[in-house]
Amino acid sequence: MDDDRHSCFSRRKEEPHDDASRRPKEDTAMRTLTLASAMAGLILLCSAASAGAQQLGTAQEARAMLDRALVALKADQTNALNEFNDKSNKQFHENDLYVFCFSATNGNTVAHPNPALLGTDIRALKFKGDPFGQRVFDAAKGVNIATVDYDFPKPGTTEPVPKESFVTRVGNLACGVGYYK
Repeated sequence: MDDDRHSCFSRRKEEPHDDASRRPKEDTAMRTLTLASAMAGLILLCSAASAGAQQLGTAQEARAMLDRALVALKADQTNALNEFNDKSNKQFHENDLYVFCFSATNGNTVAHPNPALLGTDIRALKFKGDPFGQRVFDAAKGVNIATVDYDFPKPGTTEPVPKESFVTRVGNLACGVGYYK
């Protein structure tokens, strides 16, 4: 009987010993899984932050977009305005860049990504007392491309930063594309 007890105790001693020898492997596997989960979470968080942080267009990209808009307007004004107002059209909406247009005679906005501004007189647009809308309207009187500098908040912010718009007249319309400096 002593031998049975001894062998039972031995088994009991071996079982914890076997569990203990497995535990480091299990602990290592758990640590690896936890680390992998944490890394995946960090990658997702960084990806979401990158997607949320909007890329800003450059002066060259803004000018190129305005040039494309002028070609489109000269080819088919009605279709071009529809494309300018279609936010899914990546040719005329890229990052923070977009085409805006208004009547060169009365300032009525006919193209803008914010539907609330359609029909608004661009000359009435002001930011912190700066009548930048009037300056944009005045700059678009000639056939050459002019620039207008003003301060305006970046998308999703309230703090004004320097912005410049390229503007020009095309027939009875004036159009522009602005970028943040």
